[in-house]
Amino acid sequence: MYNASDLKVGKKFIMDNAPYEVVSYAQKVMGRWGSIINIKAKNLITGSNVPKTFSDHDKFEPADIATKNYDYLYNDGTDYYFMSQESYEQVSLPKETLDGAEYFLNDGDKVMLQEYNGQAINVNLEPTAILEVTETPPWEKGDTATGWRKPATMSTWLVVQVPLFVNIGDRLKIDTRTKEYQSRA
Repeated sequence: MYNASDLKVGKKFIMDNAPYEVVSYAQKVMGRWGSIINIKAKNLITGSNVPKTFSDHDKFEPADIATKNYDYLYNDGTDYYFMSQESYEQVSLPKETLDGAEYFLNDGDKVMLQEYNGQAINVNLEPTAILEVTETPPWEKGDTATGWRKPATMSTWLVVQVPLFVNIGDRLKIDTRTKEYQSRA
């Protein structure tokens, strides 16, 4: 059992019969009256973020979230399909629950899916992903007025700002949390 003051960033807990993960945490001490805890929590099933305020006496059950290996297969525009590496069963997740993870999925990728009560609910991404540049304007002398950056479209339709020396076909390391260029792969 967690107290509200235990709900630090990254902690998974049950609220309103659904699993949540803490995205942000702030605590205000009110002297002898205890503390007020303000969090922003992400519903791991729907992907929605909700702000909540608790007293330090509120209690929560920990969420039993398992992480299992899957292969990403394909998408049909609304749902994304994965196959379990253990049982070979296929599961699908709606695009809304992926919360931007779809920009880092290439056909055949090995991914980790979070499961709650035996049901896949979310993709657990690595901190970085390797993506290929499919479209970017060529660099021309005098382009330095733009801050040494230009837009590049990746193979997954993600658009990131990259240095001027990046060309079509380059493989880049992209941060999956901020969706920013890190380096060439």
